[in-house]
This record gives sequence, structure tokens and C-alpha cells, in this order.
Amino acid sequence: MDYRHTAKGRRTLSAVAITTGLLLTVVGCGGGDDGKSDKGTPSSTASTKSGDDGSKAQSKAPESETVLAEVKGEGGVTLTVTSAKRDGGGFVTVEGAVANGTGRAWSVGSWRGDERELAKNGGSMAGASLVDETGKKKYLVLRDTEGRCLCTRFTGGLLQGQSTDWFAQFPAPPEGTTKVNFQVGGMPPAAIEISEG
Repeated sequence: MDYRHTAKGRRTLSAVAITTGLLLTVVGCGGGDDGKSDKGTPSSTASTKSGDDGSKAQSKAPESETVLAEVKGEGGVTLTVTSAKRDGGGFVTVEGAVANGTGRAWSVGSWRGDERELAKNGGSMAGASLVDETGKKKYLVLRDTEGRCLCTRFTGGLLQGQSTDWFAQFPAPPEGTTKVNFQVGGMPPAAIEISEG
């Protein structure tokens, strides 16, 4: 018997055995139906609701979530801030939702800021800031080494009645500073309180 054919046969048998073992492992680990329904468990996907015009509006923020501030401006845009947490790395992450109640598609281009470098972010939260009135300091959104903001970038704006979540990261104000104003674009300032992460 030729040694090459024997080695080739052994390799083939090994490959078949490994493949079969992996297949059985995947089937055994699958989340088979054990008769329990997952209707009572929260879903990680965004829920939808119908707007007044019959369009679907995304509602990603749970209704029970705390609202730190809510401001309206820019012809019907609503900005909600739900979280402002100081992280151990020396920055503050601010999160919330934005809803388009303008009656038409809305572009967030004015929210990206005026700096030429920020234009590469497109429609985004890049122009947002935290203002510490007591300390008389303004904190701009952090950027990576390529100038992209550490914030939400919106693709194509928001359709009428649509809402979406957003986040933006800033350098952390000094430890004693907890009250700041969040501002973006032409929206009124939103007074928020920073919590410890």
C-alpha cells in the first residue's frame, strides 16, 4: 500500500470527523424550542409606532428611561438627554434621542459644527458642546486621530416622524462640576447633571 494514499485517507477521515463533531456541537448548542415563549422578554431591536401620517417612526428609548432634559427647536425637532455619565477614562458620555417633528425630512447638517475638519463627519453630533457656566469653560466633542468625532453620525438625516438614539463623548469637567449645559446646532441649551459612571 502506498504511504501517500494512506496519509491522504487519514487526513480525509480526520476532516470528516472534525466537521461532524462541529456540526453536532452547533446543533446541540442551538436554542431549540423548549415550549417557552420569549414574548415576555425585552427585545434588543427598536420598536416602531405609527405616526399621524401613517409612517413608521423608530422609538429606541424605553419609556421608563430617565429624562434629564428635553428641548424643542429648529422647527419641530425634539432633543432628549437621557444620560450623562462621567467615566473613569477622563471623559463624559452623553446619550439621548432626537425626534423629527418638522413635518418633512430633516437634515442634521447644522449639528456637525462649523470647523472645516468636522465636515468629514457629515450629519452628526460633532458640533455638540458641554458648557460649564460656573467654571466658564466649553467642552467640545472628542475626536479620534483621523478627526472623526466620538459621537453619533446620522446617515441621510431623519424622515418625518422618525426618532433615533444618539451619543457624544466629551472631556470630563473637573470632579466637582456636575451641572452643565448641553448644546448642539440651533437647539436651546439643555441643563443636565453629570452622574458618576
